[in-house]
Amino acid sequence: MKISYNWLQQFLQINWEPTKIGELLTDLGLEVEGIETKESIKGSLKGIVVGKVLTCIQHPNADRLKVTTVDLGDGIPVQIVCGAPNVSAGQKVPVATIGTTLYDDKGEGFVIKKGKIRGEESHGMICAEDELGLGKSHDGILILNEDLVEGTPAAKVFNIETDYVFEIGLTPNRSDAMSHFGVARDLRAGLIQKGLQLELISPSVSNFHVDERTLRFDVEVENKELVPRYCGIVISDLTVKDSPEWIQNRLKAIGITPKNNIVDITNYVLHELGQPLHAFDAQKVKGNKIIVKTLEEGTKFTTLDGVERTLSADDIMICDEDATPLCLGGVFGGLTSGVSETTTSIFLESAYFNPVSIRKSAKRHALNTDASFRFERGIDINSTKYALKRAALLIEEYAGGKLSSDISDFYPVKIEDFQVFFNYENAYRLIGQEIPKDTIKNILASLEIKINSETESGLGLTIPSYRTDVQREADIIEEILRVYGYNNIEFSHKLNTSISFDSNTDTKIENVIANQLSSLGFNETMANSLTKASYTDLSENINSEANVAMLNPLSNDLGVMRQSLLFSGLESVSYNINRKNNSLKFYEFGKTYHNYNNKYQEDKHLTIFVTGNRTKDSWNTTAKISDFFYLKGIITSILSRLGIENVKTVPTKDDVFSEGISLSLGKIKLVDFGIVKRTILKEFGIKQEVLFADFNWDNILKLSSKKNSKVSELSKFQSVKRDLALLIDTKVEFKEVYNLAFQSEKNLLKEVDLFDVYEGDKLPEGKKSYAVSFVLQDETKTLEDKQIDKIMQKLQQTFEKNLEAVLR
Repeated sequence: MKISYNWLQQFLQINWEPTKIGELLTDLGLEVEGIETKESIKGSLKGIVVGKVLTCIQHPNADRLKVTTVDLGDGIPVQIVCGAPNVSAGQKVPVATIGTTLYDDKGEGFVIKKGKIRGEESHGMICAEDELGLGKSHDGILILNEDLVEGTPAAKVFNIETDYVFEIGLTPNRSDAMSHFGVARDLRAGLIQKGLQLELISPSVSNFHVDERTLRFDVEVENKELVPRYCGIVISDLTVKDSPEWIQNRLKAIGITPKNNIVDITNYVLHELGQPLHAFDAQKVKGNKIIVKTLEEGTKFTTLDGVERTLSADDIMICDEDATPLCLGGVFGGLTSGVSETTTSIFLESAYFNPVSIRKSAKRHALNTDASFRFERGIDINSTKYALKRAALLIEEYAGGKLSSDISDFYPVKIEDFQVFFNYENAYRLIGQEIPKDTIKNILASLEIKINSETESGLGLTIPSYRTDVQREADIIEEILRVYGYNNIEFSHKLNTSISFDSNTDTKIENVIANQLSSLGFNETMANSLTKASYTDLSENINSEANVAMLNPLSNDLGVMRQSLLFSGLESVSYNINRKNNSLKFYEFGKTYHNYNNKYQEDKHLTIFVTGNRTKDSWNTTAKISDFFYLKGIITSILSRLGIENVKTVPTKDDVFSEGISLSLGKIKLVDFGIVKRTILKEFGIKQEVLFADFNWDNILKLSSKKNSKVSELSKFQSVKRDLALLIDTKVEFKEVYNLAFQSEKNLLKEVDLFDVYEGDKLPEGKKSYAVSFVLQDETKTLEDKQIDKIMQKLQQTFEKNLEAVLR
């Protein structure tokens, strides 16, 4: 929000430097993010002086140029070549001296230098209106009043104004400070604490009176909940033209382009008092009647920007007698009902709209206007009529209008000021320091918070209507503290703390797995839970009807809550690959959100993404591409770390994989993993293979919580490893070899592992070679060779008998 220093001085006669005011505003909670210097004319006409043309003769080498001598007030006339047709001797003219910077209509500057034009020296430039930024005319040089003294700076002649603009990062709760008057009111409270008592000057409306009641407008409000107050007045016989220079300067300083006197005055009062106003061309309002209502869902309405919008049944609409919409109430005007150059009478509106309704309408139609910005945060309902009078008087003065009706004021239920009891001890406890009671009372008085009653323990207070954010005792304490000054609170240099122990088992399990993955080179990601609704089209397993949709999404890309962590993860993968980071290992703990038959459900997941090389490129290592078996190893290690064993492998039913499997324990699904389909990767611009694993973390936690840790003593006796190379049928699976081995030797056999598989033309058709390792160990003694050979012979015979295996 932009606040003008010169504008503030209309309410507070303060001579502080802008930087000092900025520091005080920041201390008061109105954080000043920057201070910018603004000039009503760029460059402030520095270097431009009044000159008198002493002589003017024809240029000897150019028909359209004149050679002049000009007195600049220093007694030394200078020669200037001028091409203006209206230049002549005896004139007082604006002259840009050597070294002056002039600016074009784009704000780009050029420096006036000494030079020769067609052989004649020129020591400056006699300027036209547009060259000075004073207008648009370029028909000739600007002729000044002949009474002006030579050498007078042009900035004094044209009353150039230099302003300083504060950029305030206004928090949403401070709706009372959404205007220059509101900021001045807060600034005054801060100045009082600095010992500076200044009067807060409010614009006077004492001269308001109706000239003649010749043009009556009826106002009807259908829903007092949506529109608690609605005021309006008719002003006739006005002339639409440029607004006065001082209003234009105020608006330009805060970045608003002046349009005409009517629109400029409504904008001026908006930023002066914080009350949005809207002017309707009275001749375009049928039946001289304003109806404030809602229209049917799907009604079309074209707003001021020329966009046809589809209305909601909840939008507040300003309509005429025929229920024709004229304005999207509190948000944006209509294309046909606004003020134009031919307007001679207006209906001026000043209202209080329900903040929630305005916020929803603004979000629904993707509109963010100065009016909606204030209405949706809550304006002062008691300033509605006052602001209308202020604007009406300005229009009467600067547009020649006549007040042609009484003010229509729909205000059926008066909103009473809020009452709060303030306890001194609670304030001391929250602030951490005892502030004198008299200081507290002075601060409350400076904030216009009235003291209704007083006891030894506290105060009964009435909150002014413009402080919509002050509703609790804690809010009062915050107000006292910010005005008193956070910097004035003493604090201890000793920091006391206590160690807390996390008893949440689920969190501990997450941390264990997170540490494990991080140690394996994975990076943890946290994606937005909001995502695109269109992502559900990428998988038939995801039902778009189960989307949890946002009522007021920030954008179409954030319209629903995610049903899968895959797509937000692929966004991160794509982002990194596009920045030449092609080898990635990510994991994320997150939730998915579903709406099943109007019942909302949240599911916890752990997802893993792997793509590119397993390790970073190095001169002494060979790059290995991450593959399906690498991901499977990671998943197996996670389950093993959690004590989950004897899982069952089945093909996955998830259609996001081109190749994938699912691991489960009984009927409980644990994880789906595999290679993501290329059609899905193409949607994200990913051309390389991506491996993805999706753990059902709720199921993992349930199983992990049932597992008891077992601690066993390490054996004192060495294990023995033996290998067998078996020629078996291709139909035989390793699982059969594994089970037969443990059936044959239940006591001493500890591990069975498949470390090589070979199928090729050197083997008989229908055969394959399995290289299997066996680990044997006796917990009570060292194994002897005879015992080992006997076990291995027994295993061999078992495989020959049951699998028709042949030892290679």
